[in-house]
Amino acid sequence: MSKVVLQAKNRQKAGSAESRKMRRSGRIPAVLYGRSGKAVSIDLDASEFIKGTKGISESTIVNIDVEGKAYDAFVKSAQRNIIDGNILHIDFYEVESGVALRAKVSLHLHGNPVGVREGGMLESPLHEIEIECLPKDLPERIEIDISDLKANHSIHVRDIPLAQGVRLLSNPDQVVALVKFAKAEVVAAPTAEAAVAAAGAAPAAGAAPAAGAAAAAPADKKAAPAADKKAGDKK
Repeated sequence: MSKVVLQAKNRQKAGSAESRKMRRSGRIPAVLYGRSGKAVSIDLDASEFIKGTKGISESTIVNIDVEGKAYDAFVKSAQRNIIDGNILHIDFYEVESGVALRAKVSLHLHGNPVGVREGGMLESPLHEIEIECLPKDLPERIEIDISDLKANHSIHVRDIPLAQGVRLLSNPDQVVALVKFAKAEVVAAPTAEAAVAAAGAAPAAGAAPAAGAAAAAPADKKAAPAADKKAGDKK
């Protein structure tokens, strides 16, 4: 992708009223922060910025031409109106040629993993890594082919191929992508002993009484006449 070039002007006046006037005229107020801490107030055409930066990532370096003086910079942040989404203000961060920088680069996975085709589930917990390199070596994004990823296998940060001159700063043991099978919930069948015990503990309604209970009933009937006889003797 060719470098994005944005035309800008030095901003002579500051303040909220001046910024609102600038936006009404189709321009965006911005600040370009240098590595030494120096800040340059600029403004640029809104439509040109939106068109030129469409699809770029946070690690894309753009060229800002401020009335003939060129700067290489990141789009550090863009403040938007919460109602209509229009850009209200932009912060740029300058990078110096020949001086190493640190940046976070997004990871883009592509391909249909073998493990997914076999019924597994793909997880991708990490979406960017931090690297250090010269501005000329900074990638806009890192593409990772996961087509050969099998079930119960994973790709770590240490497995990502990096270009010469690019140093990894993120934890190399972090997982980028993995395929795993979902565990099926298994309900154990009751054992034969458990089934017999359950049946004995709760007899069905209307079932015949146990042998011990049947034997106890006649004994009660014999006891009643004996009690009546004792009562007659007292009379």
